[in-house]
Amino acid sequence: MAKITLDGIRHSYMENPVEEADWALKQVDLTWDDGGAYALLGPSGCGKTTLLNIISGLLRPRRGSILFDETDVTPLPPDQRHIAQVFQFPVVYDTMTVYDNLAFPLRNRGVDPATVDKRVREVAEFIDMSHRLKERAKGLTADGKQKISLGRGLVRTDVNVIMFDEPLTVIDPHLKWQLRSKLKELHQRVKRTMIYVTHDQTEALTFADKVVVMNLGEVVQVGTPVELFEKPHHTFVGHFIGSPGMNVLPCALDNGKPILAGQPVAIANQAKGTDGKSLEIGIRPEFVSFSGPNEEGGLPVQISKVSDAGRFRIVETKCDGQTVRLLVGEGKEIPSDGARLRFDPANTRLYADGWLAE
Repeated sequence: MAKITLDGIRHSYMENPVEEADWALKQVDLTWDDGGAYALLGPSGCGKTTLLNIISGLLRPRRGSILFDETDVTPLPPDQRHIAQVFQFPVVYDTMTVYDNLAFPLRNRGVDPATVDKRVREVAEFIDMSHRLKERAKGLTADGKQKISLGRGLVRTDVNVIMFDEPLTVIDPHLKWQLRSKLKELHQRVKRTMIYVTHDQTEALTFADKVVVMNLGEVVQVGTPVELFEKPHHTFVGHFIGSPGMNVLPCALDNGKPILAGQPVAIANQAKGTDGKSLEIGIRPEFVSFSGPNEEGGLPVQISKVSDAGRFRIVETKCDGQTVRLLVGEGKEIPSDGARLRFDPANTRLYADGWLAE
């Protein structure tokens, strides 16, 4: 196992990158502690897989260094980095049995048969494939083959890091929760460094202790699931995490106080260093509520849509031409006329050019 340090990583697939947009990875500086569970989260094309391939040695960055502990592994090929990688689509040997597929990484490294058998049976039980060890992989479904691929990534004990590149894409939905829980359980048991790449916020937030949110080739925030939800450092994080995502509303400043729909809005951060920047108020639907009939103030809105989501309803309102969403619990009244909204000041923040004003 190893602490992984990414120092000034930049990469472009173009021969002569000139503009900032030419870089698939613009600037990445990260440190992952030994034994941590991490996720790379972001939309397709944001650079997640590129970064994963650089760590594994499948790709060499144009600039920067990768260190395992204090050793620079940037020039080393994948087989010298001691990494296990599970890809998006299953990579198995169809003519081999499930047992032989799981045993292959160990046999290839000269591990003794008794240890091979012990590890294969442990991993097979973990991925719920013990009853199929004698079957050939060719006859398995796509999710069965991906279970083998997961098992091959877990069977070795000499790896510095296990990396998962969207490993549950081909898994049936009802099995995804089970496998996510199993991976979390495994990490807590063996304390091996794991990096999980996904565009699915549920997978990232349920697996990782810390999540790296990426967009357009750069890291926009690193934090725990709670930190990303409660205090997004960028409006992209607010949009991307949460369902529905954070309300982002253009605003103005008057004597240093944000103004929305002609009314001052109390915020948790300070409006400093925002001159000449595009300003927005960000607040999650969970922290918006209707003002009571006897309360003073509040933003006047018109209700445009109500969607039932089970335990709560998602209410869409219009405020000065902007959509503001809030969550209303079942059984709670939704006003029909003269509705006004209250923002929780402790969870309302000002953003300048997309970034949290600090």
